[in-house]
Parts: sequence; structure tokens; C-alpha cells
Amino acid sequence: MTTPIHQELSASDLLITAARWQDSGKKVALATVIQTWGSSPRQAGSIMIIDEDMTMLGSVSGGCIEGAVIQEALEIMDHGEAKTLEFGVGDEQAWDVGLACGGTIQVYVERLEVS
Repeated sequence: MTTPIHQELSASDLLITAARWQDSGKKVALATVIQTWGSSPRQAGSIMIIDEDMTMLGSVSGGCIEGAVIQEALEIMDHGEAKTLEFGVGDEQAWDVGLACGGTIQVYVERLEVS
């Protein structure tokens, strides 16, 4: 799996890049932190873009759950149905993906459609 690129790009820069990826014929997904509770490495509104080749920019969790988000993004790029993912310390999956920071995070993942 490709490691996410954690560049500090603005949301508009990320969306411009996503549009360029789409213009080149690639499927693209957008993951957005929509809510957090307690300790969380990224705040609500943080985004990550992913293309079908698993090229990524941005961040939704500082790496601790991004692998799971990327896998969901790849599936969503194929079938198109958006999904809200939730990870927290009480959730067994959270431990599996490394979210042991004491918080809960919700991430909305959607396929970007060509306009």
C-alpha cells in the first residue's frame, strides 16, 4: 500500500488536484472528517483525496485509520455509494487499525463525480 502524503495543502488545493486527477481519467474519492469526540489527530473538515491507483494527498487521521479509509474509498470509487465510517476506542475495528488515542472520529467517504 502506498503511504499517504501528509502535505499541508489547503482544501481548495486538494480539490483542484482531485479535479486534475479526474481530468486525466482517474476515479477519485474524497474522505472528510465530519465529526470528532475526545482526542483526535485531525479536526472536522480535514480532507484526504485518493485516486484509483492509491495516490493520496491530505490526511484524515494522521495515519492511524487511513488504511481502512483508503480501502473503503477504493470500493466506493467502484460502486459509487458514499459511506460514513466511525472509529473509536470502544470499537474493536479501531484497535485493529491503530486508533488508540482515546477519541472517536467520523469520516465521510464519497466518490467525486465528473461535472
